[in-house]
Amino acid sequence: MNITRYPPVWLFDLDNTLHDASHSIFPAIMAAMNVYMARVLGDGITPATEEVVNATRTMYWRRYGATTLGLVKHHGVQAAHFLDETHRFDDLNSMIRAERGLRQLLRRLPGRKILLTNAPHRYSTQVMRHLGLQRQFKQHIAVEAMTVHRQMRPKPSKLMLRRLMRRLGLQPQRCILVEDTLANLRSAHALGMRTAWVTQYLTIGDTAGLAHPQKRLIRPAYVDVKVKSVRKLPARLHHLR
Repeated sequence: MNITRYPPVWLFDLDNTLHDASHSIFPAIMAAMNVYMARVLGDGITPATEEVVNATRTMYWRRYGATTLGLVKHHGVQAAHFLDETHRFDDLNSMIRAERGLRQLLRRLPGRKILLTNAPHRYSTQVMRHLGLQRQFKQHIAVEAMTVHRQMRPKPSKLMLRRLMRRLGLQPQRCILVEDTLANLRSAHALGMRTAWVTQYLTIGDTAGLAHPQKRLIRPAYVDVKVKSVRKLPARLHHLR
């Protein structure tokens, strides 16, 4: 079968891909995570130090792709409780920053669109509603749905991505993952997907989100297209065919 004859299936990340989560949302999440983790990592009376919390969070993010999974595996934390506690906002809408014209952009891109985010469903639904993008996506797959054998397996898990392809009846060669996080793009490329790296919201030397801890935004070989903004995707579509 000639894959290029069929319209692509776009798998879009959310945070720092479709909106600027680094502006105020990620700092708020990070602060809430620090409080939660200090309590979990402490001795029951004294919270853990900031140094211990930061080192543990970074280690779990690198090892599992999500801090949540490390806390579940090693500390008996309930994932739903952690996600709920760390994604509460007094006024989320006022914290969201995004480019104009995203709805028109998605309409211009041929093929089906799926939201694939390591964020929790309630939070990602709120963001999508505020952006007015929920109707542009055929499916919304949040971190709660990324499970294998009842265990959470968020991006960049290749096993989760393979299971997702089978569940949706998709061939990886038809799919394009649009992301800010290189580890997720690397896994998708290894499975045969095409990859688009969005860089405008990244921070060089980032040690919190760890989307790109390198000193320069150099396109790796497993990235087919590097764009500053998702709005540049239509002009680069021929490189993703």
